[in-house]
Order: sequence, then structure tokens, then C-alpha cells
Amino acid sequence: MAEGPNLPNSDNLNTKNGNFICGVIEGFYGRPWTTEQRKDLFQKLKKWGLDSYVYAPKDDYKHRAYWRELYTVEEAEHLTGLITAAKDNNITFYYALSPGLDITYSSSKEITTLKRKLEQVAQFGCSAFALLFDDIEPEMSEADKEIFQSFAHAQVSITNEIYQHLGQPKFLVCPTQYCESRAMPNITNSEYLNTLGSKLAQEIDIMWTGQKVVSRTLTVDSIQKITDVLRRPPVIWDNIHANDYDQKRVFLGPYSGRTPDLIPKLRGVLTNPNCEYGANFIAINTLAQWSRCNVNGQRDLTLNDTVSADIKLETETEDGLSGEDVPATLSPNMYHPRLALRNAIKEWLPEFARHKSAWGPIAKPQPAVTVVPVPIIPSINTCMSLTTTTTTTSGGIATAPVVNTTQLQALAEVCSTVTVTGNESLVTPVPTPVMNSLVSETKVVCNESIPNPITPVPIPILPANSTKSITILNGTCIKLDKGKLVEKDNNKCEQNGDCKEEDLITKNENGQKDEISMNTDTSTEGNDSSLSPSEPMDCNSTPNVSPSHVNKCSSSNEDVAMIETSTSSGSMQIESNDPTNNHIMNAENETKKECELTVEDLSLLCDLFYLPFEHGGQGLQLLQEFNWLKSNAPLVMSSGQLKDKAKPEVQEWFARAEKMNEMSEAVNRLFQHLATCNNRELLYDLYSYVWDIRGVISLLNSYIKWLAGGQFPASMPSYTQGNYTWFSKGWKETFMSGEQEPWVFRGGLTADLQRLIPVDSGNDLFMYKAPDVPTCRVYTIRPYLPQDEAQVYDVCNRTCKDGLEDSHPYPEDLKDLQAYRIVGPYVTLHPEFCMVVEDETGVVGYACAAPDYKKFRIKQEIAWIPEMCLKFPQSDSYKELSKLAQESVSHFHNFKDEIHVSSSTHPSSMICSLLPSVLDQSVSKRLVTCVLAALRANGSFGVHVVMNTMDSYTHAFYGKLGFVENTHDAIKGKIVMGRTF
Repeated sequence: MAEGPNLPNSDNLNTKNGNFICGVIEGFYGRPWTTEQRKDLFQKLKKWGLDSYVYAPKDDYKHRAYWRELYTVEEAEHLTGLITAAKDNNITFYYALSPGLDITYSSSKEITTLKRKLEQVAQFGCSAFALLFDDIEPEMSEADKEIFQSFAHAQVSITNEIYQHLGQPKFLVCPTQYCESRAMPNITNSEYLNTLGSKLAQEIDIMWTGQKVVSRTLTVDSIQKITDVLRRPPVIWDNIHANDYDQKRVFLGPYSGRTPDLIPKLRGVLTNPNCEYGANFIAINTLAQWSRCNVNGQRDLTLNDTVSADIKLETETEDGLSGEDVPATLSPNMYHPRLALRNAIKEWLPEFARHKSAWGPIAKPQPAVTVVPVPIIPSINTCMSLTTTTTTTSGGIATAPVVNTTQLQALAEVCSTVTVTGNESLVTPVPTPVMNSLVSETKVVCNESIPNPITPVPIPILPANSTKSITILNGTCIKLDKGKLVEKDNNKCEQNGDCKEEDLITKNENGQKDEISMNTDTSTEGNDSSLSPSEPMDCNSTPNVSPSHVNKCSSSNEDVAMIETSTSSGSMQIESNDPTNNHIMNAENETKKECELTVEDLSLLCDLFYLPFEHGGQGLQLLQEFNWLKSNAPLVMSSGQLKDKAKPEVQEWFARAEKMNEMSEAVNRLFQHLATCNNRELLYDLYSYVWDIRGVISLLNSYIKWLAGGQFPASMPSYTQGNYTWFSKGWKETFMSGEQEPWVFRGGLTADLQRLIPVDSGNDLFMYKAPDVPTCRVYTIRPYLPQDEAQVYDVCNRTCKDGLEDSHPYPEDLKDLQAYRIVGPYVTLHPEFCMVVEDETGVVGYACAAPDYKKFRIKQEIAWIPEMCLKFPQSDSYKELSKLAQESVSHFHNFKDEIHVSSSTHPSSMICSLLPSVLDQSVSKRLVTCVLAALRANGSFGVHVVMNTMDSYTHAFYGKLGFVENTHDAIKGKIVMGRTF
């Protein structure tokens, strides 16, 4: 058994005599783990002294949706191999079935089918089983009502019969009321739980998640309460690290909130962790450390509460400190999460150096579920609670609430009013793919030929005229573009900044390249974080969202292009049943020393993606530093001028701004080091999360750099307060309390950081898909400097004609004509509202604005146009130029007569342009967000852009940035688009 510091071999009798089950349950929704990953898990469980694994992946199709079907020869071989591998590592392999969706408990045929399925698995060598009745409607069929007194009696009857039929093996049951919040009316008086306790065979163990589906803490008192009702200690099904309810969150913090005092009071603990297998090293390793603590149940009695030091010491990090301080006098038998995390990180680091391949492209394993957002509303005691007039089924799908603007509802980018009438249209979402993790060692296969026996039921979405985005999971077939396949080296950061992958395409007998079939989410710009999805044990509780096959690929030989706004962020990482499917292999090159991950990198990574009810120390520090800098900026600036830098408060502000910059650079290093690691499988699991939060932190840092210029009025705080943030009264306390399930707070630290950007109506600007293939290119947004002029002009000239360069040649003296017309006035007259984006090659884009367009035009007439008229006099020689060039010259000479926008709702104007080489769609959104935040600080809440009616690319470009056509300010031959923020 591998032991960490201060963790001697345990003499815990529960562990020694086999009375304490401890390990992992693969019980989440979404893409299951592969056979190879499970075998790797067994080795780690053995190494760390854990003893159990429960096979229960909700979306592996013969576990739940098709539980009646026997395994094929090929599937049987894989399952037998898994069971054998578990035995070889002394791991108890529990095979679980979830028949509760549609079983008839009183049917002898159904019971025979269930027995036959479990008998088959027993023949594979399995000697431990489980029946799971979680996430189903607690309603019996008419036939069952005639036979059974209650729902509980029906489940007990079938469970006891199966248990006896199999020869009384090790046996687990997950009840329908599996946590305190679902016990009706409460634990003590629940007829259901009392029936289970009194009627279920005493040797059968019952699973329990605690107070909630995801429990912040587990206390000895609460465990004693459920033990009394169940007449046996429970096995904890622990969802503390489960992330299948939120595509923006992954949990890399230590096992926490559970005192080792619980060990003598429990039958066992099984963690149901992140969907991404590679992301679970910390979760499982720290659980193992926890299980070895508290020898013989004795503890340091100077700690006077039953929750233990893990809670006390963790909450002490709220001041923004890193939380690394572990008491030097900590008893060897005490468990401290920070110490456990430190031990686990040291052991995790070598995993990143292992040469492992990835099956691409990058895709989130969690299911994408279409649900109307549910608001948080302040209750009387100032804590936030879910008090709407809506009803929620056990499937977690709520009917649409009617919310007014005074209610607190800024839940992970849901900051605006949601009003849905009872007449909303209904749509049928495309169900998640049917997946089979038992037919391949290395990939999860999508079984497209299997019909879906469960008919999807319509669910409500927002009306068509709503501004809200709704994600609907869809199936799309992608074929590789044969002309664009490039061999890439994945372990070298090349000069252009890309970390490349080697794309190896398998060929069939005819020498043709096979297609990669994947499931994509065709939502607008990948809106996966503004939704309220399902719960970790409750994603697919009713038949309306049971797994189904994805749309079949067309048999046509034509390539099916992915639409420009589609994203794989909500998809399963799957492949079709074709054994010759393509996969992406990593090149076996040595990682450069300067690109290697460090312990400090992983400590930062874990702090950024900590736990459901708490952020890590460095994550808190990022929140607090940015908020302090934003709030205190007016103290060190006045009338657009920096105050005396000798003053202490001014020095402190700039010192903390530099600290913020250092933290942003640390995140950039983490991102680049991760992108070059050898373990591509692990990289693919983590990449999209790190890519996303890196961009957000970089944006915060860009805004601080803008604030440092002092270009805002003293009244700035009244404009930039924002909606509800981490620092709003009650928000942090409610987030950390555990009184709400964690999916109430959408998006984790990434969303909390986003909400600090003073752009209230900007949710759409944070919706974008991560690259399909990892890249370590970093784009940096910063304020414009005078020395940037030539590069900005160059970008403008290269994008002036609907996103492209004017193909007609320009004489040398006119080479910057378009830049003088388009961007020149902004960088000359309002440089303080100009931002540039650059990579290692230099400036690749810009965004410029004028807070008051009326005043801006007056300034142009006085200080810009006369100079341009002299520089570009009207001349017959210009007739040889392109039409665009002639229009630009004419613009200068007819400026006063031009009709222009004069809008009270969109008083500001702006322009934005990026080189065609910038393919990352998030860059333009972050660039524009920074400019909008600068305008907001100056009291503007609306901006407009103007383009020619024929500029289709430009129209689409601004459309993706949330601009909509403004017919009130129509100008002949022009399109005016605007947005508020």
C-alpha cells in the first residue's frame, strides 16, 4: 500500500476484516470510461489500498436503457477481462443494473429476464452485484399496484429474490430516495426508507448520498439518523467530485467535508467522480488517504466538532491566501485535505509524462441537456433559496419560471430576466447517443444501428422571440477534409505558437480514408454554461431523455461540413462501430524541459477547479485581487490623470496590479505546459477547462491594464458594479453553505470570474468552443500604444474589404488609405478606447471605440478630416483605383454631408477586425468584451457599428458578437447593428 507522509498503515478493523467497502463507482451520466481506463483504475486502487469498483455507467446502453439485453460474445470477452483484471488486483467488481426506468416488478417474465442477465455476468466470474433504483419516477404500473402494497415493497421483493437466486453474493442497492432531501416527508417518517430497512435482507447493503445529491458535508449525526431507519450502516455513494451536471466544471480538489470519524459508522464509501477519467487522480488518491486515517476511530479530542479539521482549516482560506498552511502539529491519524492534496499532486505529476494517445477531437463527456434556467431568489433570512412557483420533476427538468428583474438569478451567466409563458413551443431534443464501452479497449463506441425503445417526450424551451440561447444536443457526422490533413508534432511549441498533433488516418481495404463520426452540439456558439442541466444522479431520470442512437451518417461520399457555430463541447467523445475508425496518435517526441509541467502548475490547476462548494486558495485570490483592483481604481486616478505615484495607496494599487499580471502569466504557463505533455489522453480530459479559464483570466488582466491608464470618471463604480457576483451580499455564503445543490451555481470559478467583468448583458460573449485539437498559442489583449499604429494600420489594410484585403493594387503613397479612413480617427482621437490582440508574431487584431459618437464626429471634423483632405486631394489620378479606394477618398471630402447614426440607446461607436489567420472564435469575443467594459466604465451602455449592405462577412462577424440590426437608425446603402451591455 502506498503511504503518504504522516499516514501510517491503518489498523482500522473495518478495513482489515473486510467490513469497510472503499473505492469507485462509475455511476455518472455521459461518456463512460474505456476498458483500458478501468484496468488502469484497478491498478491504482490496489496501489492505494482501496478494494471496490462498481460498474454502473448510466449511458452504457446495456446497463440502463437496454438492461434486458444479454451481452454478445465480443462484449462478454471485454467484461470478463475487466472482472479478471479486478480480481488480479484484489478489487471487488460489483456489476450493477438499473432496470427501474421501465421494469414491471410483478411480472415473472421480467424477473426471469433480470435473473438471466445477472446469471450471464456471474458466468464471467463476477461475484458481487448491485441493483440501482435511482433517478426514476416513484410510480408503479397498474399491474404492480394489484400485487404490491407500495413502491418500496415492489423493489424489496425483486431485490430479495434476485439476491437469493444468485446465492447471496455481495450485494448493493441504491434506493429511489437516496438522500435526505428526497426522503418523503423526511428520513425518520419516510415509509419508503422504513420499508427498505425492515424488509430488505439484512446482508444487502444500501447506498446513500447524504443530505443532498451532492453533499457539502457528512456528519456523524446524519449518518446515525439514516442508520437507524435503514437498520444498517449505509454505503456512501459520494458525488462530491461528480461533474456530469455542469460542462464548465471539473473537480480537482481533495476529498473534503467528511471526518474520518465516520469510518466506524459506515459500511463503506464509493466515490462517483468526474466524467473525465484522467481528472480523477486527486479525488481517488485523497479518498484513499482519508480511508487510512483515524486509526481505530480515535481522534484528537482537542478538536471539538464532529466535522473535523478539514472543514475548519479549509474555510480559513477565504481571505485569498493559498491555503497551503497545514498545522505542523497535525496528528498522524488526522486527515487534512490540503496535506492530502499536496501528497496527491506529487504522485500525479508523473502521470502527465506517460506516453498515451488520445481519441479525438476534444469533446466534453458530460451530456448536454436542454432545460430552462432556474433562478436563485433571496429568502427572508438573506440566504438564497429556490423559491419559485415552478415544479421540478425528479428528472431535474423544471417547468419555465416567470421571473422579474429584482430577483437574484445570476447563475453562471444567467443574469437577465427570463420570462416564459405557458404557451412556449415544445421541441423534442435529440437524445444522447447509445454508447458501448465494452467492445473496444481504447474507445467508447457509438452503436448507431440500435433502435431506441424509449420514445422521447417534448420538453419546454424558451419562445422563438426570446434572446436566450438554448442548447439542443444534435447528431452530426463529420468527415475529415482530405486536403487539410497535416502531420503534426504534438510535443513542440513551434514558432507560430501551435502545439500540433500527428493525425494518423487509417485506411480501409480500398485505400480510402475512413470518416470520424462524432456527436456535436449545434447550439449557438456552444452555449453550454448558461443552462441549468440535470443533476449528477438525476440527469436522465425519466424515459423522455433515455439514451438513443445519434443520427446516422449519410452514405453519400460528399463531405458534411460542420456549421461555423457548432461545437463539440456538449458532445460525447465517441466513435462509430467501424473497427477501422480513425484515431489521433501522439508523436513520441521528448518534451522540451522548459515546457514540462511542475508541481506548482498542478497546484494552480487544482485551485482553479477545486470542489463544488469551495474555490481553491489561488482561485479565491484571483477573485479578490481583481475585485479590489476594480473597486479601488478610482482612488488612484482622477480626471484621467494618475495621482502622485509616491502615495502609498497608489503604490499598493500598482503593486497588486503587477501581482494580478503575475498570476495571469502563471495560468498561461500552466496552459502551455499542459498542452505539451506526453499524456494526450489526460490532456484531452483537461484541455477545454484550462483553455476556457485561461482566456477569462487573461481578459480580467487586460481590463486591469486598461484601468491602469486612468481613462474613466470618478463615477465609474456606479457603472461597473455589475449584477450579482461572488462579492454580492449572501452569494459567497450561500455558495459555500451546501444548502443548494451545486448545479444552482453554474460554471464554477470560471463563471464567478466572468461575472466580475462589468458587462452585465454579455453572457453570449462568453460562449465559445475550445479548439478540436490542442494548441498552446496564447493571444494577449492589451491597451493600444502609440507604437502599435503601424501594425494596427497593417491589420486594417489586410481586412478592409469585408474581412479581406482589397485585391486592387494601391500606389505607395496610398497604401494606408483604408486605415486612415477606418481606424485612424479612433487611434488618433480616442486611443484610450482602443485595444489590440497580439500573439508571438505581433498585433493580429484590434477593437476601437468612441464613447460618444456625436462628439467623435465633431472631433473628426475639426482635427482629422481637414488633414485627410490635404493628404488625399480629389484628383483624376484616383480614377484608376478600385471602387473601395475611390469611396474612401470621397468619404473625406464629403464627410460633413454624410448621414450618420444618432442614437440615444447606442451612443457609442466601435470597429473590430482580426486577421483571417486568427481562427479562435473566442479571441474576438474577449477583445470586444474588454472594449465594452471600458465603455461601461465611462457610462455608456450601448454601441453601434456601420457597414456596407454587401459586407456579408462583416455582418456575420458582428452577429456572432451579439450585435443585431438596428432598423431605427437605417442609412441607405448601409447596415447599422447595435448591442447593449
